[in-house]
Amino acid sequence: MKTSAIPAVRVSPELRQAAEDLLQAGETLSAFVEEAIRRNIEFRQAQHAFIARGLASGERARRSGKYVSAAKVLGKLSRRIEKARRAGSLGA
Repeated sequence: MKTSAIPAVRVSPELRQAAEDLLQAGETLSAFVEEAIRRNIEFRQAQHAFIARGLASGERARRSGKYVSAAKVLGKLSRRIEKARRAGSLGA
């Protein structure tokens, strides 16, 4: 596959320096920027998928008329948190 370039981005000298200060041994600024773009794309894809699942779930609930109350969901989450705290997997 043929590669293509990302347009140059103008940033403040402070932002560039902050990025350069965090480069790992042997890492280039270009590689850092590519990784940042890749992670942001993955995040946004996951975010869009999450929203689509939520909208689809809401639509199914409206069609079926079956809903779970917020109080019931929050109660279940509270019990899970309490159980995790007792098991030591969460802090106080």
